[in-house]
Amino acid sequence: MEKVELLSPAGDMEKLKTAIYFGADAVYIGGKSMSLRALAGNFSDEEIISATEFCHKLNKKIYVTVNIFAKNSDLFMAERYFKFLESAGIDGAIVSDTGLIALAKSVAPKLPINLSTQANTLNYKTVEFWKNFGVKRVILARELSLKEIKEIHLAVPDIEIETFIHGAMCISYSGRCLLSDYRTGRQSNRGECVQACRWNYEIRERGSDGEFMEIEEDERGSYILNSKDLNLINYIPELIDAGVCSFKIEGRMKSEYYLATVVNAYRRAIDAFYSNGAEYKENPLYANELEKTAHRDFTTAYLLGENKRTVNYTDSQSKGTHKFIASVLEGNDNREYAIIEMRNRFKVGDVLEVLSPSLSFNKKIAVERLTDMSDKEIEDAKIVQQKLKLYTSVKLSAGDMLRKEVKEHE
Repeated sequence: MEKVELLSPAGDMEKLKTAIYFGADAVYIGGKSMSLRALAGNFSDEEIISATEFCHKLNKKIYVTVNIFAKNSDLFMAERYFKFLESAGIDGAIVSDTGLIALAKSVAPKLPINLSTQANTLNYKTVEFWKNFGVKRVILARELSLKEIKEIHLAVPDIEIETFIHGAMCISYSGRCLLSDYRTGRQSNRGECVQACRWNYEIRERGSDGEFMEIEEDERGSYILNSKDLNLINYIPELIDAGVCSFKIEGRMKSEYYLATVVNAYRRAIDAFYSNGAEYKENPLYANELEKTAHRDFTTAYLLGENKRTVNYTDSQSKGTHKFIASVLEGNDNREYAIIEMRNRFKVGDVLEVLSPSLSFNKKIAVERLTDMSDKEIEDAKIVQQKLKLYTSVKLSAGDMLRKEVKEHE
């Protein structure tokens, strides 16, 4: 049986390498233009070529977003871009605009097209239309239930179905939002969204004297437009049974630590399912991992049917139970220490936890000895990105991360 694809975002080359290292089967990236995450680092044409070569050498796939809603002035650039993407050998372009899809089929016929979730695909007749139009894969709208996804797969079994399995959600239907446009003049559907739905709002009413009178808020706070985060780690078998071939994680603007944590958790959960079936759900490890990085309250959204509890009223985002402390630059094979790069302050005496795709995952390191690169003893690591020697018997490899549990007073 071919395993379901685990698809990770990658906002830049370092994040791409992190996602692959921690177990992603594929990544999706954006170029410097024509992408809905223009504020991410993104990839130049030269970097897209390098990223594609890097992924393909490791037997991984790479998809590129071209998911803006285009205007006439975008079409010349789009034609050039589709031709370039075809020549670069990417595994698919993620497109939402009907005209752009037609253009891509015309000027770059060998370029596979994945229909973006922005196209709001909700039924099997629409999927059938896109299949006949030459689309290889449909990324379904987030508003569908398991039952509806399965109905689509049974009706159109010969098209690939991709669905989001984890990450931020939009208050607007499948991400089609104008709030950023109205609040800041930055166009949501052309890559400039400022996520105004995450802001803290005050609700007021106009009194008889023409003055605004503040309405008192209840204990839930005032994040009235802020969606919860999607988390479907306990529904892997159900989604596979429904015909989903690719599990997509949201977050091209998220940190390397976030990607490492989430990709690692889903990689381990998926592998555990294929080894042990639905029994993987009995292990709290996977769900606990997802609590260790910043997130909003979790939701299954509409997977189980209608859901009125998808808004995160209390805050914009929680901090997570753990803090990213350091990246491992060089492992400790054949020597007493690993070389690490400090990201957050820690001290001798602290206990660090290993985030790794290896058997060292979740092992604890009590920091007993720490030096700088000239072997000067360090008691308090407080210089951001300082390279340090961490002496430990726990096996570490380049690409691993070290984290620390956050105490309530921190």
